[in-house]
Amino acid sequence: MRSVALIGIDGSGKTTQAHRLADALVAAGRPATYHRNAGGRRWLGRIAQRLGRPDAQRLVGRDGLLAVESVLRWLAIALALVSCLVTGRTAVMDRYSACQYASIRAHGGHRWERLARVGYRVFPQPQVTFLLSLDPAEAYRRIERRGTDHETLGWLAAADTAYRTLPEYPTFILVDAGRPADEVSRQIRHHLADWFGADEAAAPSPRPPGGREIHPESLRSA
Repeated sequence: MRSVALIGIDGSGKTTQAHRLADALVAAGRPATYHRNAGGRRWLGRIAQRLGRPDAQRLVGRDGLLAVESVLRWLAIALALVSCLVTGRTAVMDRYSACQYASIRAHGGHRWERLARVGYRVFPQPQVTFLLSLDPAEAYRRIERRGTDHETLGWLAAADTAYRTLPEYPTFILVDAGRPADEVSRQIRHHLADWFGADEAAAPSPRPPGGREIHPESLRSA
């Protein structure tokens, strides 16, 4: 089974790019399915506001939030993997286990990270994991513009730091998510050139802002 994950802080464009990637793979004749592996924090936040609480953490507490988020994301990933194993389609993962580890770190719940890693280690690592890198201040502006939810700048900065301190960080492919969406899509497709075919492989290579750069040849065994 082939899978690719897109991770990053809220507002970095994970969902947009995951949808675009899945559509591009299908258009190239490579069956793929988009999977949103959310942890339910936004849903809990809406319930909290209806009950007069400012956010999900004020509703169920930090530990309660991390427990609910960890379980819901685990179930979502498990269902996505089983679905793609049965159908043989490429799994395009909008969020993966690293998102849960980063969320736990950003909340300061290090004990929960150890527990989460025990539960999530049953999942195979994606062939490629893209970390959409974006300045937290720009992420904050994007979230405010879309108007469907709210995150504090402090939380976004903590989440950004959490991703960059994960032990898996050196394996991530960093993508400059501050560029226009079309350019971000091209960066992602270039790194997956062998998944698409010769046309993508011939395209010029965009350089990521940091981290590890993978050339198309290194993906042939994926």
